[in-house]
Amino acid sequence: MKISNKKKEKISEQILSYLYSINPKAVFTLNIAQELARDEEFIKNLLIELKQKNLIIEIKKNPKGIPYLRRSRWRLSDSSFQAYKNHQPTY
Repeated sequence: MKISNKKKEKISEQILSYLYSINPKAVFTLNIAQELARDEEFIKNLLIELKQKNLIIEIKKNPKGIPYLRRSRWRLSDSSFQAYKNHQPTY
């Protein structure tokens, strides 16, 4: 089944929104996929597209500096966070 580009964009927006809500914490692909109730491989492809657009940052090392062999953590880039923060309504 093919997903339209419009739906991919909406899911990408959900990813960015989720990462904004937990900022500055970085989470694994699995956690994002579970939060959005989507397939992990599909989410990974979207995350890679967002990384290429410099909207998110991929972290390939654990907090002790040891590289992950097969996993990555993701967080919102600083510029994306500021742009997102400026568009949020203030109460």
